[in-house]
Amino acid sequence: MERGAMIVAGFGFRGAATAESLANAYAKAGEAAFAATVSDKVSGVFSDFAASNGLTVLDILPEQLVLQETATQSFTSLAERGTGSVAEAAALAGAGEGSHLIRTRVISDDGCATCALAEKTE
Repeated sequence: MERGAMIVAGFGFRGAATAESLANAYAKAGEAAFAATVSDKVSGVFSDFAASNGLTVLDILPEQLVLQETATQSFTSLAERGTGSVAEAAALAGAGEGSHLIRTRVISDDGCATCALAEKTE
């Protein structure tokens, strides 16, 4: 019996990001059932955003981010987190082994948040 696809929205964001920043990036990327980001950012605005959108939060350890192969490359993400895209890496890590990107990172209009989608078919 096929259970369907698990879709994870991965997020990267600056400290100045607001719930509106996250919502804007998410709206551009598409819909998911899970919201993933690096564990040291799972609180405050991110948790509030996820709860208000009915998304289950997945906290990703920094060492999991660097293991993911991202489609895009941000010099800031590489320097600060060791990955080309925090959003893409979080989405892939959250969806698990064998997952793939279905939407590369998109950037919120204010430039404070990114979102990408990964899928794993079970």
